[in-house]
Amino acid sequence: MPDDSIPDNQSNANIRQSRRQLRRQLTDRTQREHSQLLCQNTVKLKHYRNARHIALYLANDGEIDPSALIDHARFLGKEIYLPILSPLKNSLYFAPFESESKLKLNRFNILEPECHSSKWKTAGQLDLLLLPLVAFDEQGNRMGMGGGFYDRTLAYRRHRQYWKKPVLVGLAHEIQKVDKLDAQNWDIPLNFIITEKQTYKT
Repeated sequence: MPDDSIPDNQSNANIRQSRRQLRRQLTDRTQREHSQLLCQNTVKLKHYRNARHIALYLANDGEIDPSALIDHARFLGKEIYLPILSPLKNSLYFAPFESESKLKLNRFNILEPECHSSKWKTAGQLDLLLLPLVAFDEQGNRMGMGGGFYDRTLAYRRHRQYWKKPVLVGLAHEIQKVDKLDAQNWDIPLNFIITEKQTYKT
């Protein structure tokens, strides 16, 4: 088994590298098992059951796969969205993702829906945002890939404390958990983190 301990003095770059390596080492079978367990844990969340407009992601680089959850949400008639890069700003909009949606690769070689911008939603129009991460701690701090796209997209929440939408839920493998991440001023804490093992309320 890989050593998943994190030295106290390990830099963010090293944490990012080690956690990405750990999740990429998971076998296809383990990934499928984690995907099913993630779905089972997420559907128990009240905010998921009550949500109408939900944004998720397509797994990449060893991220925990929410495909089973997407199927479940569609079965319940929920509206599903995927992140799409803004052509003008380094932030995200969210495009409808239906079973017949056409997908295209963005500049990071990540698939996103191909649809007219009139159908896009902003983060504030979503009920629930389920987002990927590289590392997390129990305080709700999230480390992403380093591009800052979600932080810029959700920056409005720092200035509007009364704005409660969307509920922010990080999805991860349990091995991505660390004791503590150094929170930055621009970081937006998560409301929950869900793994294949449990749900963390922050």
